[in-house]
Amino acid sequence: MKDAIGVIGGMGPLASQLFYKMITEHTAAECDQDHVPLLILSDVTMPDRTGAILDGEYDAPYNRLMEDAKFLEEYGCTAVVVTCNTAHFFMDMIEHELRIPFISMIRESAKEVASLHPGSVVAVLATDGTVKAGLYQRALETENLIPWVPDADIQKEVMYQIYDRIKKGLPCDKVSWQKIEDACLEAGCSRVLLACTELSVIKSDEKLSDWYIDPMEILAKRVIEFSGKKYQ
Repeated sequence: MKDAIGVIGGMGPLASQLFYKMITEHTAAECDQDHVPLLILSDVTMPDRTGAILDGEYDAPYNRLMEDAKFLEEYGCTAVVVTCNTAHFFMDMIEHELRIPFISMIRESAKEVASLHPGSVVAVLATDGTVKAGLYQRALETENLIPWVPDADIQKEVMYQIYDRIKKGLPCDKVSWQKIEDACLEAGCSRVLLACTELSVIKSDEKLSDWYIDPMEILAKRVIEFSGKKYQ
């Protein structure tokens, strides 16, 4: 398969499925051959990234992501992406060892928000691991944006939605989600980054407004454009 983009997915599977759907629906195409060639590696056995970051035990996810990225590189992929925000903590360590570009969902999202809403306060809804690692906070600050992260009580609601709802195949808990939304509004956030791909599933299922920005949608756009296709 020529000029394929390598996708490390499976974290979780519903998010990877949604990413493929996004790319397919937003590529201007009149036939199968007009679409973006993708090699999707659904590595559902990937060790938990948040647990590794919180425990300081990086080896297992680092080694697995390195193995997956090298596999895609050796296959002949022209770039690699990862449909997991927390995994970017490890990909930031790995990308300099690859011969092909790593298209970072986090960096691309920060650039996109800055172009649309310069200098604004942006909420970061993410796993404990992503928050602790400061992945989005640093990227947003680099683009002169002001990151806001939830307090402990609201962060528990975010983790509940990710781990106890979407990862278990259950729908969004709307009462819990309202608490999250209210906290973002009270903090004066201009936009809310759904900085976990399970939250991307909630945006799709619940048809959330554009106040919520989905990094996976931004990544899909970048993949389409990188492949020389037209985004629609």
